[in-house]
Amino acid sequence: MAMDVDAERWSPKPLAVVAVRLAPWLVLAVLFVVAVALRHLLPANTDVSWLLTVAERVLDGQRLYVDVIETNPPMAVLIYTPGVVIARAIGMPAEMVTDGLVFVAIFASLGIAAWILRDFPLPNGLSGWLLAWLAFVILAVLPTKVFGQREHIAVVELLPALALYAVRMKGLTPLWPAVMAAGIGAGLALSFKPHFAIGIVCGLAALSIHARSWRILLGPENFVAAAIVGAYALGIIAFYPEFLSVIAPLLRDVYIMVGSSALEMISAPAIPIWAALVFSALVLKRTGRIDGTLLLLLATSFGFAVAFLLQRKGWPYHSYPMIAFAMLGLGYALVMRRPFDRALGTFAAATLVIAFVQSVLWFNWSFDKAFDARPLWTAVARLGPHPKILAITAEPGLGIPLTRALEGTWVSRQQGLWVAAYLRSMRSKPGLSARQNAALDQHAARERAMLIEDIARNAPTVVLVDNFSDDWSLWLRENPDVANLLGDYRLVATVNDIEIRAKPPLVSQPE
Repeated sequence: MAMDVDAERWSPKPLAVVAVRLAPWLVLAVLFVVAVALRHLLPANTDVSWLLTVAERVLDGQRLYVDVIETNPPMAVLIYTPGVVIARAIGMPAEMVTDGLVFVAIFASLGIAAWILRDFPLPNGLSGWLLAWLAFVILAVLPTKVFGQREHIAVVELLPALALYAVRMKGLTPLWPAVMAAGIGAGLALSFKPHFAIGIVCGLAALSIHARSWRILLGPENFVAAAIVGAYALGIIAFYPEFLSVIAPLLRDVYIMVGSSALEMISAPAIPIWAALVFSALVLKRTGRIDGTLLLLLATSFGFAVAFLLQRKGWPYHSYPMIAFAMLGLGYALVMRRPFDRALGTFAAATLVIAFVQSVLWFNWSFDKAFDARPLWTAVARLGPHPKILAITAEPGLGIPLTRALEGTWVSRQQGLWVAAYLRSMRSKPGLSARQNAALDQHAARERAMLIEDIARNAPTVVLVDNFSDDWSLWLRENPDVANLLGDYRLVATVNDIEIRAKPPLVSQPE
């Protein structure tokens, strides 16, 4: 009798049930392994490398916007500070710790969103898992080289807010912890860059029109987000006045004046990818009134597309939010489609796969692809350990990843000579007024003066002169005050038209 009981207890049926229950989690685990593997295969994002460097300097006592120059609001630095603090405490690279924290944020965001959507009506139990897998892939795999960028983190932070808006549109009442989580996430996301608000505003406006009511605008989560943004703005005024007095005029006079043309922007790979995703989602909903959740995702995506175009830079990471939300929208439309729409479903699924592949290629391309610093590592490493590196360039991908990889010191207080580069671009076209020319001269002179101070205070052991992206050797000849300080440095090697210079005692060792 006991043997019969044991046989029944360990019969295949319960094992099959356990396997079915574990299968979705196993799929998620496999996707996580793929995402982690990508972090080891792909080079570090140059902006993330730079912002980690800025965070390290601020923690060491340097003043942001004075001793170290960054053109973004303080949140761009503050968000990476925990990674640096933890990395120093446990003795691990800050990049690795930061990647780990981003993964923690992704799982937390998905967990909170799933909890908010627990009563959301779906066709079947598998639908929720399909959306969860897609959302994880969009957040953890799709970004490739833009992983950890501010746009990437902002999408992670916004997901609970969008889930909460979707729940409200279904007439459900979210709990206060969900309201607070959504509001805090949205507030932190909007603190990165002011124009991120365009995406949220477009999503909320579309829902208000769809519901013929403006009550969703008065949700308490929106007031929580607004309070965070307001407190953050007051914090900038109180603790970072140089951002308003020094950086804001620099952005006004130089940064926002340079950008791609409208034709260049709409012909960037991001636009056709985004258009294909949105078109496919709308085709699936060709009959009947569009679902509120799909409208929310597509309208938010549209808002971020507007932000992408307004920035006029055309950089891949700027387009991540618009593609991510459009891709999530198409996935939602596929899950919610009518069963007999097989042909349209196949078309939409194929579009989703193709768009995903194209997006991975686009994000992995990155605007600084030619400046993967790894080809320089061997040549610079032969000049000695822990080099102090100066790069004469505006290219962000040239020096910072190299310096961090070799555990060196970045000599300059800023990422690159981008004012000098933008000045060349602006003056290559007619139409500048006398006031604009005077402002450009003032900003360029200040940038050059800071460079001279940095060289005098912390003499580099290695100087990189970039003749790949532009003729920076010519810039040195045109600026003898800088060139004279580097007169003792001799050419050691040239890699991809990037000159590696060092003082005579430092010579390249034979391989």
